[in-house]
Amino acid sequence: MNSLVVYDSQYGNTEQIARAIATRLEALGPVHVMFVREPTVIDLAGIDLLVIGGPTQGHGASRQLRDWVEPIPAAALRDKAAATFDTRLRWPAFLAGSAGRAIARTLERAGARLLEPPESFLVVGSEGPLADGELDRAGRWATALASLAADRLTPAVPLAGGS
Repeated sequence: MNSLVVYDSQYGNTEQIARAIATRLEALGPVHVMFVREPTVIDLAGIDLLVIGGPTQGHGASRQLRDWVEPIPAAALRDKAAATFDTRLRWPAFLAGSAGRAIARTLERAGARLLEPPESFLVVGSEGPLADGELDRAGRWATALASLAADRLTPAVPLAGGS
């Protein structure tokens, strides 16, 4: 399984989460980790799982993350397995907002298939650090994503003797 983990990060907290996710996904195949502020060509061909995350800013995704996601052609995202995450303060989501939810809506409108609802990882202050246990939780979340993505890639086997 080929995975791409794309992230934006202002203080390094979201980058830590992205790298924890990538480390777990490596158990199933190659993983490319990409910072949205690095100039690159977006090519999702051959990517089985797309994971995108960023810090929650202004109740949603950062401008840089939106600028990376919005130009992706719908054809490149159609039926692509995807997941989104964010980092945010420990406030209720309706007060803090969620970058993961904002990006998930964009991906779904383009036809991507979210494997799980967007996940939020918590920071202690506006600049961090991550709350205790969040890196481990990110790893567990990635393991669940990997399992769901692998299930999507496994062709159905017809039952013997069935019609």
